[in-house]
Amino acid sequence: MAEPLPRSISRPIQFKNGCAIGISNRWNKGQYCMILTEAGLVGCGIYDVKTAAEFGQAVAIARGTPTNPLVNPEDLFGAKIVDATPQAKELGIQIGMTGREAVELLLAASSK
Repeated sequence: MAEPLPRSISRPIQFKNGCAIGISNRWNKGQYCMILTEAGLVGCGIYDVKTAAEFGQAVAIARGTPTNPLVNPEDLFGAKIVDATPQAKELGIQIGMTGREAVELLLAASSK
């Protein structure tokens, strides 16, 4: 049986460099997910990098496709980063790395 919509999930996820919060929100014909750390977030394509940069936020974006959407936070682990704010890039996040690698860098920055 499918879960009722809308649905919102938030849970801790352990990484090598610490713990982050995985968040998933779903509604009829839509969803988004992200992994939140103290230093910033790795999220799906729904987030606007330009606006985040204007507010000084470290945000890295991965994009799913209609046939392979990013629904749950764990879907970001292997997804490739396609965009990032200058603040995220200053922390070492690079286009083409995986979402897991980007989260590890954010967690490392959080512990400094």
